[in-house]
Amino acid sequence: MKKVGLFFGTFNPIHIGHLVLANHLVEFSDLDEVWFVITPQSPFKVKQSLLDNNHRYQMVFEAVQDYPKLKPSKIEFDLPQPNYTTNTLAHLDDKYGKDHQFSLIMGEDNLKSFHKWKNYEAILEHYSIYVYPRVSDGKIEHQFKGHPKITKVDAPIMEISSTFIRKAHKAGKNVRPMLPHSVWKYMDEMNFYR
Repeated sequence: MKKVGLFFGTFNPIHIGHLVLANHLVEFSDLDEVWFVITPQSPFKVKQSLLDNNHRYQMVFEAVQDYPKLKPSKIEFDLPQPNYTTNTLAHLDDKYGKDHQFSLIMGEDNLKSFHKWKNYEAILEHYSIYVYPRVSDGKIEHQFKGHPKITKVDAPIMEISSTFIRKAHKAGKNVRPMLPHSVWKYMDEMNFYR
């Protein structure tokens, strides 16, 4: 049974912070693989700054090529929108459940609002959650503290954001050190976020 951590995000663009976290999880936890689940552009709220699904998939694909335990996933591209994590998990279980055991990866900031997620109790009943540290305000709900399904991972705190990278790049700043080389190349050639 392969243990797979699901790392959800728009990855607009994927950066070294994402890679450091995902790699930390496959090297220092019991996860065998981490899948980057790219959140599709919602047809209900088109954001100018959000690149097309396939371009974001391509950047994740480029970023993880040298890391056999990290995989890009476009599983959510084919699900009806608006989509909820609970639906994605059900879909993944149908498709791969025989030989894969899925877990969620989330930042501490997301755990603070997890009680507002659709079907969060059912998610917690059936899936483990790996929580990485984030600098954020607010507090974690008492029902999640010391929960047997929630594992806090002592990963490095990565204060790099895709938003910061996009804004800095648009302003003509050099953002190359924050991106995997292949992602920088793709972004530059395609003239994204300018």
